[in-house]
Amino acid sequence: MSWLLHLYETYESNLDRVGEVLKKDNGQEYTLLPISHTTQTAHIEVAVSESGEFLAAEVIDKSDGSTLIPCTEDSASRAGSKVAPYPLHDKLSYVAGDFTAYGGATKKEDPFQAYIEQLEDWAASPYAHPHVKSIYKYLSKRQLIQDLAKEGIVALDAEEQLIGKWDKKYEALYPEKPKIFSSLTGDQESAFIRFTVYSSVKPLEKVWKDTEMYHSFIQYYNHKLGEEKLCYVTGKMLPSTDKHANKIRNAADKAKLISANDTSGFTYRGRFSDSRDVASISYEVSQKAHNALKWLINHQGKIIDNRVFLVWTNDMQKVPAPEDDTFDLNFDLSPTVDNKIESFTNKHFAVEFAKALGGYKNQLANSKSDVNLLILDSATTGRMAVLYYRNMDKDLYFNRLIEWHSTCVWLHRYRKNHDGEYVQFFGAPATKDIAYAAYGSKANDKIVKGVMERMLPCIVDGRAIPADIIKSAIYRASNPVAMEKWEWEKTLSIACALVNKKEGYKVALDKDNENRDYLFGRMLAVADVLERRVLDEEAKRSSGSGSSRVSNAIRYMNSFSQHPARTWMTIQASLQPYQEKLGSKGYYLTSLIDEIGSKIKEEDFNNKPLSGKYLLGLYSQRHDLFQKKDKTEHVADDSINEGDAQS
Repeated sequence: MSWLLHLYETYESNLDRVGEVLKKDNGQEYTLLPISHTTQTAHIEVAVSESGEFLAAEVIDKSDGSTLIPCTEDSASRAGSKVAPYPLHDKLSYVAGDFTAYGGATKKEDPFQAYIEQLEDWAASPYAHPHVKSIYKYLSKRQLIQDLAKEGIVALDAEEQLIGKWDKKYEALYPEKPKIFSSLTGDQESAFIRFTVYSSVKPLEKVWKDTEMYHSFIQYYNHKLGEEKLCYVTGKMLPSTDKHANKIRNAADKAKLISANDTSGFTYRGRFSDSRDVASISYEVSQKAHNALKWLINHQGKIIDNRVFLVWTNDMQKVPAPEDDTFDLNFDLSPTVDNKIESFTNKHFAVEFAKALGGYKNQLANSKSDVNLLILDSATTGRMAVLYYRNMDKDLYFNRLIEWHSTCVWLHRYRKNHDGEYVQFFGAPATKDIAYAAYGSKANDKIVKGVMERMLPCIVDGRAIPADIIKSAIYRASNPVAMEKWEWEKTLSIACALVNKKEGYKVALDKDNENRDYLFGRMLAVADVLERRVLDEEAKRSSGSGSSRVSNAIRYMNSFSQHPARTWMTIQASLQPYQEKLGSKGYYLTSLIDEIGSKIKEEDFNNKPLSGKYLLGLYSQRHDLFQKKDKTEHVADDSINEGDAQS
């Protein structure tokens, strides 16, 4: 129940933002819902006067359809043929008293009768708002469809009956397709109607945006709630509910986090006699917790294939998400001096990263709020589950972030700055990019969200990275011919970061490292650079640009990782023509191969498969050569930029 409690506390901490309309980057509006309210997409807006007379109606543009409406427990969970009217705004079949007169389907229970009786009760209560009385007075006349037809909002056939779905046979009556059919996916009877009230003497707030209307229904409905029971979340005696909210991830989401409607199979049989014995939750807590969750998801949640990744504090201070990479945190922690990697150790980076996080920590200095992490997903359309939840002390959370971003680190070049240019950053990759590195850029969302979920405990709980993810990333990085150059460069740097989480190497070349795998990786890098120089020079002489051919070192990389000694003989033999073409210009690179090879012990020069350390040696050696400015070598600074990674 702790996640429900912290969501409830989040709502209580943000009461001043209830009803405040915000917009996402895509223009979609969202708000922190008042209790006893939900959102619906309206298709028709009807305006009435304060005296209850019809004034006008219009078909609502799809971009403006989202409407905040009051709701009851029953209406919020209605489905199928169940008659459970919303208190004010609802479908045409509920709010039109002349629905059956215009050919509407009849039911055992009249939807309009249930609707108008409920509305009358609210209008007659001491909590009624004048707008409610005006709308009730108009709808009591039972002439809504008649008025909408006169305005040309709804379409009738030749027999003055409501048309269901649009058909070409109606073109004789309507040369132009009525606008309502462009907004609807079903029959006209499913059109959702929202009401507003106009005054001739003063401007009035739209009914669904009027805070006084919110409070009117909340006060009215609070007196309609059931008996009080012990709330397992707050420990107080409060009116309880067994009907909990849906529409958690979006307006069409039917999955619920809490549901107990199995009255025949009794999935809880043997332990409980009633569903409320499992979890008794008050109506207020359920409403506020679910509304806070919806708001948080819209505000800062990340959704991958319907799986929600959410991190927040109760007072809504900005907190870096664990799934982000170091670049996303907008920290300038470049470990370069004059474009050269110096002795920038993980310990040094941890200190700098901790300083950079100070801005976030200072914002939370006076906050008593902890950091909450939540993952949600649904296996079916009706059931949702909490896959992961942690409530952490903010200092512990930041320390875990520092640990992650200063140990799972490498130099990456696949991110763009605000100008759209590729830039390098030193730090940890995003968990989403780790998934792509391990399973390919075309990995489906189910795989990606699974990897992101598995990586979260590695970041916030300090667990080891799953071995299969590391092995998969190493395997793909060892097979560059199977992907484009930009993807391989990205995969290589991320694989290096995953391997380095355990090894703790520096990006700067470690010439004293005599690890067998590291040395083999260095030799492969020199062979690649040597051949690449010849290929690029020949291509520039003929076409003016660098060569797109893959070097033999890269072509045989996969085989080299499995059988290094045997494959190296093949690579070295293929290098001889290129060494001859370079002549004295290639002396440094040739001697470097000999120098590295001499460091490998005789007993280690065998075909034992290489570990991921060889990728660290490969990357660091390539980087060192590409950064060199020795005049005798003239290794171009931009060599590594050719075909740079593109995300």
